[in-house]
Amino acid sequence: MLAHLEDFIACYNPANRHERTATWSEGTPDGRWRAYTREELLSRDKASLDVFWLKDSSMTDLDSLLEPDILLEEILENLGAAMENFAAVPQAGRG
Repeated sequence: MLAHLEDFIACYNPANRHERTATWSEGTPDGRWRAYTREELLSRDKASLDVFWLKDSSMTDLDSLLEPDILLEEILENLGAAMENFAAVPQAGRG
């Protein structure tokens, strides 16, 4: 069940947080575990915790973006499915 979180749990090291090892560095910019110092966080605008360092290559490849009408259609389909799920919530509690 938690197989998709195994890497995170290993890096997080809940048994001993002082032994956590970052996988991100200047040499490994794709590392998914990064430590920030208190000073680094406080130096951010309003001490924001929005800390994104990983880049989504699909967002930078403009040629791979969907056409606007196809994108709109997918958004509407997802919203419709979400509304159906929300509508089912009160009925599920009554049964």
